Amino acid sequence: MKQFHVPNACLIILLLFCGRKLFAQDSIRYHHLQPVVVRATTIKVPEKVWDHFSNYFTGAFVRKWYKVNKRYLVKFMLDETENRALFTKRGTLVYHISYGYENNLEDRLLTQIKDSYTDYAVTRAIKVSENNRVIWVVTLEDRKQLLLIRLEDGELEEVERMNKKNGGEIIFTNKQI
Repeated sequence: MKQFHVPNACLIILLLFCGRKLFAQDSIRYHHLQPVVVRATTIKVPEKVWDHFSNYFTGAFVRKWYKVNKRYLVKFMLDETENRALFTKRGTLVYHISYGYENNLEDRLLTQIKDSYTDYAVTRAIKVSENNRVIWVVTLEDRKQLLLIRLEDGELEEVERMNKKNGGEIIFTNKQI
């Protein structure tokens, strides 16, 4: 009978020891983080501003309106292109910026760029419209350099030239033209 009790006693001690370890997980203290609260302010866009926006940019998908000083800035998508426009409180369009790529450039502008920079690829094309002016800011890139050019009224101007390291990383020792 004594042999029967010794293994049972060992088993009981083992279960108590292991059981204590298993239940020890319940006693771990959890530190709860404070809840994150996001506060968004919606602005009321005057009807006149909204109407003028809708007339200028038919079919636009509005992402967000902002009040900047006493003007209204809108971020929106139009024809799969990201855009920004600034309006006065009376609805007058101050400027419009369209962020695009090579396929958004007019054919004559693309030909002009390709003729002047034969070995470069167009990586970004941004169209800025303000006060009856249309200015294109275009980024060009090849293996060694990144160029920033400006086009207005058929006139092409190189604004900035940046060299790349061997791995394609841009060196920020810019050469302004």
